[in-house]
Amino acid sequence: MGLLSKKDAALIKDPLADNNPITIQVLGICSALAITAELKASIVMSISVLFVLGVGNVVISLIRNIIPSKIRIIVQLIVVAALVIIVDQVLKAFAYELSKTLSVFVGLIITNCIIMGRFEAFALGNGPWRSFLDGIGNALGYAVILIMVGFFRELLGSGTLLGFKVLGDPIEKTGLYALGYENNGFMLLSPMALIVVGIIIWVQRSRNKALIED
Repeated sequence: MGLLSKKDAALIKDPLADNNPITIQVLGICSALAITAELKASIVMSISVLFVLGVGNVVISLIRNIIPSKIRIIVQLIVVAALVIIVDQVLKAFAYELSKTLSVFVGLIITNCIIMGRFEAFALGNGPWRSFLDGIGNALGYAVILIMVGFFRELLGSGTLLGFKVLGDPIEKTGLYALGYENNGFMLLSPMALIVVGIIIWVQRSRNKALIED
């Protein structure tokens, strides 16, 4: 017998593909458009959401039976805001330049539809362990898309990955640049992020007929 039951494993696996929060549920699109011009920013945002959603789901699950229904949204906002403040302070302490790049978008994790949606739809009705798995699964599903978009936007837009030149030097005309390659500046603009996400959605749905029928 594995560590996780089939139902528990599905909480992690489903958001990675057939129930992805970005490509299937169409949630969290704003950050996918705004901060994916650099792969490093995409990775840090993904880790931040992983922490907030994983811990937040557990907290909401633990206190779900004592939250008055009329103020549950306010309680959820307080929990996620506290976790986002922790993330923001850690970034400012250990990655200040990156925190300036992400700037307001870290704060907007508070209103991320994926986080509030999982609090409301899952954590309020399930125990801490399953809520934790659900939070991790959806955060990973979010991270996969963010990192994929960030990878292609930085690679094709700047010719770099994580700041390292991987296609050559555009000034000294080495690598692919010696063959006439030019960086696509459009990839650094937000509309191109939407196009990349659209291509990922198209590929995903073309490989799964059930998603096309839905």
